[in-house]
Amino acid sequence: MNWQEVCKDPNLKDLPYKIELNRLGQIVMSPVKVIHSLLQGEIQRQLERRLTRGKALPECAVRTREGTKVADVAWLSAKRLKIVRDEIECSVAPEICIEVISESNTDSEMAQKRRLYFEAGAQEFWTCDEKGRVAFYTPEGAAEISPMIPDFPHTINI
Repeated sequence: MNWQEVCKDPNLKDLPYKIELNRLGQIVMSPVKVIHSLLQGEIQRQLERRLTRGKALPECAVRTREGTKVADVAWLSAKRLKIVRDEIECSVAPEICIEVISESNTDSEMAQKRRLYFEAGAQEFWTCDEKGRVAFYTPEGAAEISPMIPDFPHTINI
């Protein structure tokens, strides 16, 4: 199965889960809690306050070498937005890809997503745990702050 088929399948339209594809084209679903959605929304608002020459997106589908991954929140510059605006999934990753970590996520899964997003062109990868703690990564590894948004908070308060 490919991402276009997933998007067109009426049986998958209103599932209360985050859906991604693995490298075999199999659907992977992850349930989320309310805190997950609250953190996503606040991260998106914080991005929109700080970066004005692009768009913050919830649930952004990104094509990777191991299937379609969906960043919980992403930020695209106006330049990249012109490239991907009408695509089914982003052919080039947003500059910033953010994952809100759920209980079902593992460290190895986050490390794999980080590698895949960077391979697809992301400049930064962030994680946010359920306590709102944000960690920043660049292709070189962990970073103390976001190079693109140095004043982004290290904790998201809900």
